[in-house]
Amino acid sequence: MSDPKFLAALGSRIKELRLKKNLTQNELAILCNFEKASMSRIESGKTNVTVLTLKKISKAMDLELIEFFGDGVH
Repeated sequence: MSDPKFLAALGSRIKELRLKKNLTQNELAILCNFEKASMSRIESGKTNVTVLTLKKISKAMDLELIEFFGDGVH
């Protein structure tokens, strides 16, 4: 089951954090070993995101997982 509002908020948060790290979507995708299209779908909330995917993204950006769930992501 997916929650479109949650996925959209999570994707927006990932994008916000990526931009704070001065990374392009393509650069983050490469660091995570994802296709750029996959990163785009994640940031736009168009795909379910697993904990393992979040872990890869957080590691690539040197963040803690909890940082994805601030600013209204719930």
